Amino acid sequence: MRDAFEPYSPLNVLKPFADGVWIVDGPEIAMGYLGLKLPFPTRMTVVRLPDGGLWLHSPIALDHALAEAIAALGPVRHLIAPNSLHYWWIPDWAARFPGAQVHAVPGLDRAAKRPLPLHRVLGDTSDPAWADAIDQVLVPGGLLTEADFFHRSSRTLILTDLIENFEPRRIRSRLLRTIIRWSGAADPDGKAPIDMRLSFWRHRRTLRTAVRRMIGWAPERIILAHGRCYDRDGIAELKRAFRWAV
Repeated sequence: MRDAFEPYSPLNVLKPFADGVWIVDGPEIAMGYLGLKLPFPTRMTVVRLPDGGLWLHSPIALDHALAEAIAALGPVRHLIAPNSLHYWWIPDWAARFPGAQVHAVPGLDRAAKRPLPLHRVLGDTSDPAWADAIDQVLVPGGLLTEADFFHRSSRTLILTDLIENFEPRRIRSRLLRTIIRWSGAADPDGKAPIDMRLSFWRHRRTLRTAVRRMIGWAPERIILAHGRCYDRDGIAELKRAFRWAV
């Protein structure tokens, strides 16, 4: 059965995105959305910290060759579950790299449908382990809580679901294209899908503060978990994608 999305080939391969930053595109998964099971492409981010250790954001399904390629870059020190949806493969990576510290957003230990390893809770300021390289903000919401990160030296912002930017030309199903366009998550005007935007209504002040903080970091690039990333014009893309919030 062919994928619903044209893949960001090659899959399960480290792709340089900025100095000391790589992305890895993974296979599709099915996720619940508005009562439906919809396909989503997956993507993880790898950052090399100043001490040479590696920081893995939103790990995708564990692949042996990929794990070996990552291990060749340096010791895996941190595994990040950045929101209450992106955590499923953390236990597999923790088993593969038992020396790595797991970090997860608040409340995920109670909400997760798969037991998580012992972990540190992500807060609104950077963990001391990466504070010299990566800034951090916590965005609590009704549908999900997300921690977002800014790699200072490369000026790369790392988001998960607060912006989704699916490219219609990569979507094979006409129905799926229609759903994604209706949700507001289609390139070139990708943003949080409509249900997520509505879920932030009660948290809009906190969200607005977090977005302004991200804009203040002045990112050049933005990595997204779903859809086309932004390799330039990061500030303009943030202001566009979050115009509903600020």
